[in-house]
Amino acid sequence: MSIFNKVRQQASDATQRMLRLGGDFKHPISDAADEPDYVDPEAMLQHHNYEELPRVDFWGPDRPTTTYIDADSGFITASTEGNGPLPDNYTIYRIYEDRANRMGNEPLYTFKRNGDWVSKTGNETLADIRAVAKGLMHLGLRKGDGVAFMCHTSYEWDVFDAAVVAIGGVLATVYDTDSDEQIRNIVNNSDAILLMVETKDMRVKAKLAERECPTLKHIMCMETGAMDELKEYGRNVTDKQLDERIDSIRKTDMCSIVYTSGSTSAPKGVEMTHEHYCATATNLPTYMPDLLHDKRNRVLLFLPQAHSFARAINYICVASDIHLYIANGIKTLTADLRVARPHIMIVVPRVLEKVYNAASQKAGEGPKGRVFAASVVAAQKYMEELSDKGHASRFATMRRNAFDPLVYAQVRDALGGCAKWIVTGGAPLDPDLMAFFRGAGIPVYEGYGLTETTAPCAFNPLSVPYHQGSVGIPFPGFQVRIGEGNEIEVKGTAVFPRYHKNDEATETSFAKDDWYITGDLGRLDDDGFLYITGRKKDLIITAGGKNVSPGPIEEVIQRCPLVSQALVLGDKRPFISALITLDDEAVRPWLSSKGLNPDMTMQEAADNAAVRAEVQKWVDKANEGVSRAESVRKFIILPEQFTQENGLMTASMKVIRPKVLKRYATLLNTQMYTTRKPEAAAQH
Repeated sequence: MSIFNKVRQQASDATQRMLRLGGDFKHPISDAADEPDYVDPEAMLQHHNYEELPRVDFWGPDRPTTTYIDADSGFITASTEGNGPLPDNYTIYRIYEDRANRMGNEPLYTFKRNGDWVSKTGNETLADIRAVAKGLMHLGLRKGDGVAFMCHTSYEWDVFDAAVVAIGGVLATVYDTDSDEQIRNIVNNSDAILLMVETKDMRVKAKLAERECPTLKHIMCMETGAMDELKEYGRNVTDKQLDERIDSIRKTDMCSIVYTSGSTSAPKGVEMTHEHYCATATNLPTYMPDLLHDKRNRVLLFLPQAHSFARAINYICVASDIHLYIANGIKTLTADLRVARPHIMIVVPRVLEKVYNAASQKAGEGPKGRVFAASVVAAQKYMEELSDKGHASRFATMRRNAFDPLVYAQVRDALGGCAKWIVTGGAPLDPDLMAFFRGAGIPVYEGYGLTETTAPCAFNPLSVPYHQGSVGIPFPGFQVRIGEGNEIEVKGTAVFPRYHKNDEATETSFAKDDWYITGDLGRLDDDGFLYITGRKKDLIITAGGKNVSPGPIEEVIQRCPLVSQALVLGDKRPFISALITLDDEAVRPWLSSKGLNPDMTMQEAADNAAVRAEVQKWVDKANEGVSRAESVRKFIILPEQFTQENGLMTASMKVIRPKVLKRYATLLNTQMYTTRKPEAAAQH
């Protein structure tokens, strides 16, 4: 070791001793942890100290959050007061119209076009919406007609969306990564008369819908000039005709169907009205005026607006005074952050995990790596004290501050350097990762919501004290309670009324007193803060926020003659995977037919390349009907089956998912989901 390196090592060791940093460091990334991706219901911490209820807190101006025991149900309940009822004619179009009236000559959207950043003012945006809406009227779109829309997040997405719903159309959203089967299912379920796609490649995918969807009359493609075509047609429609149509739309009219399950066999669409989106959009700026009514603030949008989360955020921002930047996508996010330098960001946990991993890999394994590890512990301990005691000790504060210029400032710069409120949703965020970011002075706040609640139904505004692991208080206009079996139930203006053409699913999703049953498990403390403790339903939400229904994928894999069971996984994970078991009685004759040893052990069969290749064929078939984000990227064949004897199956022959995850936790964390080495990551 050189003298320089020796001195540097001694300095690092001395720093670590001084800051009392022992062996309590571990990377706060879920796919590298030693715990399975579920919460054991038996281990749930519940709140039962109700002596001081009801309790009223004011986290927003004149908007109380009340926590109480409901007299009728006996359930602990929290509610945050929202705005009063909206006028009957208040629709999504009015949000854009109001923005143009308030600050029409100031930039509303900034986005990249032909390699250059350009801006559109509120007036220009409204003019584009009206021009496209006229073209749709000329095309014959009537109030209540379905329009399927496949496009990545962009200025064109916002304009076309607003134009459709302004004249009473019902927009059925299609992810830009969806398969041809998913497009067909959505077009059929929504009875769409028009399918608008963004690219020529998407137009090719739409051929199945074109052949098999009887209501579909038109398919248009933005890449080949569809928006300009609509504007040209719109010249035949007068402003008076357009305004008469717009004025005929009511807040209670359905404006959209948003699909949540990812299933290719029976898409489940959530019916949304103008009131759902408008109530969400107008409540938040009133609740957080200092942030959202400051026109100097900027937001960067990049999540897919086919989902209610990003779409609702767009409406909220238009209803406020802030300036919206639209990123080109995840791949260009780093460069877009340098341009937008946003004060507000809406992210999914995977984005924050990537930021953390990039900082960790940059630090490496040497002295810089040890300093980074020390900074993680310092941030987490600082926030732990804030959560437990309401303030941090002098030592924890000093230790945290020591790392600010060395580590935390660089991470803040990677996120644009101006962040005031970073909201993460779509999937749970690891509490340890949250503690690192918050301790590093990066304002990450977790929220909770579902498509059925028009995205946010609980959130952490800037004014609330830090509660580690909590997704916050009820969003303005919402009530949240903990019902039977610790299941989270929600009520509010922005809660959906029904699933489209699915009465059975609608009926089972509401309690007798009309509260929506979320399928998630949780607890409320006496401050009204909600904690998610588990998932009752099997719907998988990846770390990237993609909802995946495992059933249809499992069904296809299980059609393989060699397969006994398939369990699709991926909740809070970076990709979808599967654990697969073999049918002993089917495997042995198959091995013999292939000239292989039929007497090999099941472990040998599970490891056999020929067996794996046969299973792979069926995994590939399952992947054909779903998007890449929903496809099985990796699978492991197990040498044993899930049975009642080993506790992995119920008496009714259903696999007990939490117990499987717990039993194979080590396998999943060491073989299925492993953190790539920096060298491997660089090659990708």
